[in-house]
Amino acid sequence: MTVADSVGTEAVLYEVTEAGVAVITLNRPERLNSWGADISAGVYAGFDRAEADPAVRAMVLTGTGRGFCAGAYMGAMQDLGASISEDTDVSKIVGERHPHFLTELRKPVIAAINGACVGIGLTHALMCDVRFAAAGAKFATAFPRRGLIGEYGITWILPRLAGWGASADLLLSGRTFFAEEAEQLGLVKEVVAPEDLLPRALAYAEDLARNCSPASMAVIKRQLYGDANDNVVDVSDRAEKLMHESMVRPDLVEGITAFFEKRPPNFPPLKEG
Repeated sequence: MTVADSVGTEAVLYEVTEAGVAVITLNRPERLNSWGADISAGVYAGFDRAEADPAVRAMVLTGTGRGFCAGAYMGAMQDLGASISEDTDVSKIVGERHPHFLTELRKPVIAAINGACVGIGLTHALMCDVRFAAAGAKFATAFPRRGLIGEYGITWILPRLAGWGASADLLLSGRTFFAEEAEQLGLVKEVVAPEDLLPRALAYAEDLARNCSPASMAVIKRQLYGDANDNVVDVSDRAEKLMHESMVRPDLVEGITAFFEKRPPNFPPLKEG
């Protein structure tokens, strides 16, 4: 199944597993899935569909071929280059939404980085909640090597994952590094053989879908990204209020009952709002 019926493109594939995991796959392998208007439209249509579907409890973002997403589509950049001015509409390349949109989704997003992960592709991967990578996959910010700057929130998320010093290195140099270094820096959870990547990411996502409360995961995501800039006192006070709210949801009773009955929990789907 693809999202072509809703966005008029086959640049992005969409399917849902029996366990309730939506798999969103960038499908322009001939250009290493570089980011253009077609992929942008398809990706966000896929996320919208998954977020609205009560049967979906987690998402996996990946690519076909040798690339996860090798940055912005240079064909579009070349077309734009001759006519850039102060009022140039960059959204024609990037899309109407920014990568931080992924942090605002209520359901967890897992990146399965199958190959080249560069520029805006790296920014999208970092905005996913958890990342797995294929051994040997290449990463780069690349921005200063193209005369660009740290785009669309990468200077916010990268230091939170890899620390200030490593982020300064990767952003200022734009150098290429590999999945193995990305794992050492904390940018990916695990590096696996290429043939094992999607099964591993799916197994992780399906574990969340089967065994974790959708309501709890939605609140935890809000805490993770919303608490990042607050002081610990405010964060703790807000967490206490959220804890009280979680204790009156049926998820708590089901989680405890399932634990004592030694069975998988049967949590209700995520409610709207």
